[in-house]
Amino acid sequence: MAKRLEAGTATLGVMGGGQLGRMFVHAAQALGYRTVVLDPDPESPAGLVAHEHIQADYLDEAGLARLAAASDAISTEFENVPAEALRRLAQQRFVAPAGDCVAICQDRADEKAHFQRSGVACAPYAVIRSEADLAAVPAALLPGILKTARMGYDGKGQVRVKTAQELAEAFHALKGVPCVLEQMLPLQLELSCLVVRGDDGQVVHFPVQQNLHRDGILAVTQVPAPAVSEALQRQAVASASRIAAEMGYVGVLCVEFFLLQDGSLVVNEMAPRPHNSGHYTMNACDVSQFEMQARAMAGLPLRAPRLHSPTVMLNLLGDLWFDAAGTERTPPWGEVLALPGTHLHLYGKQSARPGRKMGHLNITGATAEAAEASARAAARLLGLPDSW
Repeated sequence: MAKRLEAGTATLGVMGGGQLGRMFVHAAQALGYRTVVLDPDPESPAGLVAHEHIQADYLDEAGLARLAAASDAISTEFENVPAEALRRLAQQRFVAPAGDCVAICQDRADEKAHFQRSGVACAPYAVIRSEADLAAVPAALLPGILKTARMGYDGKGQVRVKTAQELAEAFHALKGVPCVLEQMLPLQLELSCLVVRGDDGQVVHFPVQQNLHRDGILAVTQVPAPAVSEALQRQAVASASRIAAEMGYVGVLCVEFFLLQDGSLVVNEMAPRPHNSGHYTMNACDVSQFEMQARAMAGLPLRAPRLHSPTVMLNLLGDLWFDAAGTERTPPWGEVLALPGTHLHLYGKQSARPGRKMGHLNITGATAEAAEASARAAARLLGLPDSW
């Protein structure tokens, strides 16, 4: 059971030192908490700004013991932290989200089963763990997307297949690891919903986000979601809340959905942490997703977040640091920041490379049209597509 942790005296710990951990650390420190990060990378973005950085593997017994001793409550900043490490920490400290919740999110088969238990529709699917499972796949699931059950993110570990032969070839190319085959559905767009659940069962939510992905990586988020009706937004919030409640979740949970061509909504996947599509909350809401994660951990009040400005978020990948010839450069931040409503967030990573998440740009405006105009101008300056 969570207890109220007082600012100025308590320490919040986080497993993982990436950019999500960095932004969580900043938010926790703004509330007056001491912070400690466990991450094996000596130059991890979160470790560089925390009060203490424990440089250790996520299953290192001594490192986990140090984190437990230094923290009053502990969270994780990405879903591939071993769930067993979170379970061990929970023997000594309050951990949110719990290891069992993270374990569900780490396995697509378990995740799909959880969606069904929660009464939330997902794409038709089959779990493939063996040659016998492969042979038994219903023809109706093709064409589909074969995804590794574990360790897949940002489009990795996914293969589109049209025929049974392509499915078999893809399964073998993925080394026969457990996989989930999802039927390919006719999509209108993608959206996501951030809910925050307290240890007492209270649930609040942020506005629904409309998302555009390129090459499997989030590229653009728009809030308010321009093409999602209020009824569908209410449905997404209700579904995400049920998914969180069904597993006794505590903290920020992001649930991603597909809006199909027929107007129906199906759940895609979930992330047990603050999420890229929620980065806009840092500048467009009266409380950010990272502050809400700290509030849930510390037993602070979870008041309903308020969107005070329409916004567009642009994801900034390492490709922007290279010109067409592959020569490294600095993007034109001065010109970008001269545009109305622009807010630049860089993650403190020591080197850029194509596809690496280096930062994001939040663009706010008095109206959605004003935010869109500045966002498109920023995209053109950065060499990004200016249509979405």
